[in-house]
Order: sequence, then C-alpha cells, then structure tokens
Amino acid sequence: MKIKRMAVSAKLLVWRSICASLFVAVLWPLHVNGEDLLPEEKVDEINQLIREYLMNNPEVILDSVQRFREKQEAMEQESGARNLSALRDQLENDPATPSTGNPEGDVTVVEFFDYRCGYCKSTLTTLLQLLSEDSGIRLVLKEFPILSDESNVAARAALAAGMQGQYFMFHNALMETRVSLQKDSILVMAEDFGLDVERLAIDMESPEIFAQVESNRKLAAALNIRGTPTFVIGEQILPGAVDIESLREIIQSVREG
Repeated sequence: MKIKRMAVSAKLLVWRSICASLFVAVLWPLHVNGEDLLPEEKVDEINQLIREYLMNNPEVILDSVQRFREKQEAMEQESGARNLSALRDQLENDPATPSTGNPEGDVTVVEFFDYRCGYCKSTLTTLLQLLSEDSGIRLVLKEFPILSDESNVAARAALAAGMQGQYFMFHNALMETRVSLQKDSILVMAEDFGLDVERLAIDMESPEIFAQVESNRKLAAALNIRGTPTFVIGEQILPGAVDIESLREIIQSVREG
C-alpha cells in the first residue's frame, strides 16, 4: 500500500509539473522585464481558455504523462547502460555473491531478485530449465530485498545458508515457499533442510551479510535497477520476468558478439 501511495504521489507531481510548464510556456511571452504586455482581464481569459481545453481534452495530459514517463525510463536505462562497463567486475565477479551453473561459462546471467516477488518466484522454473539445457551458463544471484522486511530477512537467511555451503538449495526453497518469510518460519525451514539453525541465526546478523545486501543495493542504484526481477546479460539490462525463448535469443546474440 505504501508503494502504491508513493506511485500515486509521483504521478501527481508529474501532472502538476506538466501543467505548470504548459502555463509558463503560454504566458511567458506575455511578460517582458516584469511588465505585463496584456491587461489582467486578458490574461485571465487566456487562463480560462487553457483550463477549458484541458478539461475537455484530458487525453492531452495523459499522453504527456505517458511520454514523460517513457522518456524518463529511456534516460534511466541509458544511464545504467553507461555505468555497466565500469561496474562489470563487481556485477559478475564479486566473490561474496553466490553463483551457480558453469563457473567457466561463456555467458553470465545476473539476476536481481526479491523472495517476496511473485514474478521472481515464477522465473525460478525458467532459470532452472536454462541451466539444465545450457552448460555454458553461469548464473549470478544478487539478493535485492526491496519489497518488505520479510524480503530482507529471507535474503540474509539465504546468504547465511551459503556460509554452510547450501545457498542454492535454500534459495530455491525460499523461492518455492508460499508461507510467511518471518525469521521464525525461515528457521523452521532451515531445520527441515538439515542446516545448523543456531549458526544460521547468528550468521544472519553478521556484518558481512548486511554489507553484502547493502552492496547489492548500491550496485542496483548505480545501474538504475529499481524493480525485481531484473536481469543483466551482456550489455542489456532487462527489467521484469523473461521467458525461456527470450533468454535463449539474448544469450545467442551475446555469443555471436
């Protein structure tokens, strides 16, 4: 709900900005050196005409908002792509970041994900299929808990499981579960999977794990990654779930150079 309210507020700010810009664009020529070129009643008449036009043609504002949003998204993607080259090593080769698949694979797929993200959960099957059919893939998993406090707890638990050599197993379990991801529930899951629960609980609170999650947040910000799942493959930053056919095509294009 908080995220929805923030989105609505952002839309209102954009709306107000566009309306203000429109009024400035129309009325700016009517003022020179602080002096009005038209009488006040004429300015009021123009203001009324603008208002009536916008009220009768609201699609003009909606179109403007949509184009503004698309332009902003394009600019953000371009900015992220420019930073990608400089951050490549941190993105793909950070020793603290879990990875699976072929360590010497010719294509690296990086996923930013959240255990509370429904699209991330549905994408797990796709990624497992990709790994099973393509022995040249290395999958790097960036914990990016942005949706809730439970997301953050689950991310730290998965990284703590990695300290016991069981990251990918527990990662899959957290992705597949539909139960609460509060700490008590996660510790019960960990016990069922044979993990050392006491050690896991301690490791979850370690500075190293908190630092890893924060490092992923900063990396995502530098690449203008704001949602989950987001994939980085070659030179492409791909927000949202990606189906297996699209992954195959993208990976083939990377291989072809």
